[in-house]
Amino acid sequence: MKKTLYAVGVVVLALAAYLSLWPVPVEPVSWNAPTAPGYAGPHTANHRLAGLQMISLGKEEGPEHIVLARDGMLYATVASGNILRMNPDGTAQEVFANTGGRVLGFDFDASGNLIAADAIKGLLSISPDKKISVLTDKVDNEPIVYADAVIVASNGKMYLSDASTRFAPAKWGGTFEASVLDILEQSSTGRILEYDPATRVTRIVARGLSFANGVALSEDQQSLFVNETGKYRVWKISTQASNLDVAQPGPQSSLLLDNLPGYPDNLMRGLDGKIWLGFAKPRNPTIDKMATQPFLRKLTLRLPRSMWPIPKAYGHVIAFKENGKVVTDFQDPSGAYPETTAVTETQDRLYIQSLHAKGLGWLPK
Repeated sequence: MKKTLYAVGVVVLALAAYLSLWPVPVEPVSWNAPTAPGYAGPHTANHRLAGLQMISLGKEEGPEHIVLARDGMLYATVASGNILRMNPDGTAQEVFANTGGRVLGFDFDASGNLIAADAIKGLLSISPDKKISVLTDKVDNEPIVYADAVIVASNGKMYLSDASTRFAPAKWGGTFEASVLDILEQSSTGRILEYDPATRVTRIVARGLSFANGVALSEDQQSLFVNETGKYRVWKISTQASNLDVAQPGPQSSLLLDNLPGYPDNLMRGLDGKIWLGFAKPRNPTIDKMATQPFLRKLTLRLPRSMWPIPKAYGHVIAFKENGKVVTDFQDPSGAYPETTAVTETQDRLYIQSLHAKGLGWLPK
């Protein structure tokens, strides 16, 4: 009996030591998560996103970013690293390019080059004849660790998010895994960068963001709308800002949307002045409760991954105007189409972007 108790005691002590001391890659920072608003007001629960029509992508999955280009073709980045090109109805699919990394966001410049934010490689340019070149992968002699989204202004300047300077997808198992680590840590190292192709200079516009994600330009191109995924909010930041710390209030930045019901991901300009935003996941009360408990967040990473408090699947996209007024809210509580990262709006369809879906979902307008 004594031997059994002793053995049990040793196991308990070993488990306690493991849960308390085993090294993990994060150094969590305490922060105050606002009380989740739930699905109410402009986000009242609905099923307007349910029953999506689907375009098969074959063996591909994760159409994370979708653009209808000036050539009339639909382009989509997928998890394999491919950039697909197809007709708007999904026919004539082909692989336009593969960067050898993972393109999360892209836009086109005035010359028709596809400008790609590659989470592994940095900011890339892919010419119409498919030649790939690196525009920038450093700022102030430091690497761009997690290029996430990019938008090209009419003057040619390119604005991109560097989601985290702490967790590189190439090192930590992929883009999703690195994002989980960054959001659990809350060290807020995300930043917004500007690359000027005329001077080939990269500069920091703003920093201090908890996983800087989607980026969109205002209609007058004087401001950027930026998703701060880790803190459930959207910023409006002047394009003229320089090394702005969003933690320090000032005239060049303001919170446009705060305390959102999920993790905001991509931003896409739509029609009639709308800006579409997608939520990769809904809020999780367990994660919010751990906001002021750094030790519990460390402990979480010592548990089997099946026990991590990953939020459930829940389809949710919204559209808002530049003043922050939410004008459209589509939801699917079943989460049948997972990680709805944003919407690409054309004259006759709404294409739903997704981090992990096995097809391209769309709704007729």
